Amino acid sequence: MIQVNGLSKSFVDPKGGAVDAVADVSFACRAGEVLGLLGPNGAGKTTLLRMVSTLLTATSGTAAVAGWDIRANPAEVRARIGYLTGAAAPYDKLTPREMLAYFGALHGMTSSAVRTRTEELFERLDMASFADRRCERLSTGQRQRVNIARAVVHDPPVLLLDEPTAGLDVLAARTVMGFIRDGRSGGRAVLFSTHIMSEVETICDRVAVIHKGRLAAVGTTEELRARTGRTAFEQVFLSLIGEEESA
Repeated sequence: MIQVNGLSKSFVDPKGGAVDAVADVSFACRAGEVLGLLGPNGAGKTTLLRMVSTLLTATSGTAAVAGWDIRANPAEVRARIGYLTGAAAPYDKLTPREMLAYFGALHGMTSSAVRTRTEELFERLDMASFADRRCERLSTGQRQRVNIARAVVHDPPVLLLDEPTAGLDVLAARTVMGFIRDGRSGGRAVLFSTHIMSEVETICDRVAVIHKGRLAAVGTTEELRARTGRTAFEQVFLSLIGEEESA
């Protein structure tokens, strides 16, 4: 469902030199799978997701989403993804219901389809109690649920989630994680970035470890434990970063 082939992104630093934010990364994420992008802040996870979502143009390499190339068919890719970025924020003067109506219309959905989908999402994300309250009056966890609903109102087959539980309390994070599980059960491909080890162990079918823009390892948690000889996944992660630095 997601095929990434040699994606790289370079930026120019203030001194005029090239900085490789992402360097020659390749992996695949299948339908019905949660693939975790695990790495420290600044590892390149967000840049990678932005390229896959077509928000950033890759310096080299490419990717395909649901069979559509991000370079040749960016509009087709965008129609098939639900992208949640850490910079997303609901419109303060709109209610969650109005937000979904607006974004549903942007995706070409009929009013009837938007209403049906809205009620489904309100139930799944436990949003009914604040569905008609202006977003400026919502808590951090409630606003994040609005962001998620907005990203998936068109029922896309691919989810790109950039640290969706960042800043959330335990209850709100649990709701988000349950939604990710539902996406997997519904046959969606979920590419999910995080630096929280417990989330990796709880929900990811496979893990891609990213460090300094490069792919250090890909595999299930058990495969990565076997590779490193470590049990605690924090130690697995640190060992893999050490392998990448040595390489």
